[in-house]
Amino acid sequence: MIGAPQQYRPRTTRSLTIVTTSRGSSSALSPVVSIDRLRMARDSYHEPVLASSIVEFFVSLPAGVVVDATLGGGGHSEALLLGAPQLRVLGIDRDPEARAAALERLASFGERVRIVAATFAQLADVLTENADFVGTEPVVGVLMDLGVSSHQLDDGTRGFSFRADAPLDMRMDPTSGETAAEYLARVDQHELARVLRENGETRFAGSIAKSLVARQPQTTFELTEAVERAVPMAARRRGHVATRVFQALRIAVNDESVQLDEGLAVALDALSVGGVLAVIAYHSGEDRVVKSFLAEQQSGGCRCSPELGCVCGAIARVRVVKASAQLASAHEIALNPRARAARLRVATKVAT
Repeated sequence: MIGAPQQYRPRTTRSLTIVTTSRGSSSALSPVVSIDRLRMARDSYHEPVLASSIVEFFVSLPAGVVVDATLGGGGHSEALLLGAPQLRVLGIDRDPEARAAALERLASFGERVRIVAATFAQLADVLTENADFVGTEPVVGVLMDLGVSSHQLDDGTRGFSFRADAPLDMRMDPTSGETAAEYLARVDQHELARVLRENGETRFAGSIAKSLVARQPQTTFELTEAVERAVPMAARRRGHVATRVFQALRIAVNDESVQLDEGLAVALDALSVGGVLAVIAYHSGEDRVVKSFLAEQQSGGCRCSPELGCVCGAIARVRVVKASAQLASAHEIALNPRARAARLRVATKVAT
């Protein structure tokens, strides 16, 4: 969900045909819609990453519902609603600030949009509870834009970044669950070291965990100081020494690893045959999970020898569109440096 904040520009749509009625609407739009032609509002929330690529994968789908499982400020949903007027969007996000921003951004699309407070792992329940919105149309797409949004990073009060001193919170939903400070107060040192290692802090995970448990930081600056004390100056990598620690704590506090595992499974179950699952990851660990899940679903879990062929009767559930992840273009990275880390993987559900 990473995207650089931009100056707000009033939305201009005179060159586009925007249909705000639901179900089977048509438009004069070209099947492939670029970011420049969409002329999306670059508001104070965030700029969606790989938006034109997402539109290309979804624009030819039949009429139905796309679940934007990580709605954020609504940038990807806006692109889809503009570029594919046969689609409606059911947007999910647990951050109330994100939902408020998306509600404002997508207001002009009227009944083509519904926004729900939930996590993407709760997708099955969300679809059941919003059966009146889904109606009889299929779920033809699910989009997941993982991680933290630019707005959450840039908001100094949320505790996601070391750039501003703030209470050590890091909750995606600041109204529920434990804060990062509360997590550090209860977590075992060895468990914390494991969490740090899983998220890329390998060499000094043990010493950092020891420092954090001993010092019990309550603010972002206190957390940064505790990390710096545990890592020798000579060993500090390029970039800020605390970056991976902040990332690891955010993932732990928001249960993101479990959410991703469960979310991928329920998303595939929810999709109709021919539907598209698209996932953007920014962290190498998350991307590995997505890649492994799609490979498993494409093979049907087959472990047979490639030389002998499949004899176990495994049945594929998806077709992976491209073996490697799609990256942002140099042009997009120049406009939005945070797009550099984005990895997009796409698969289509097949009949079993």
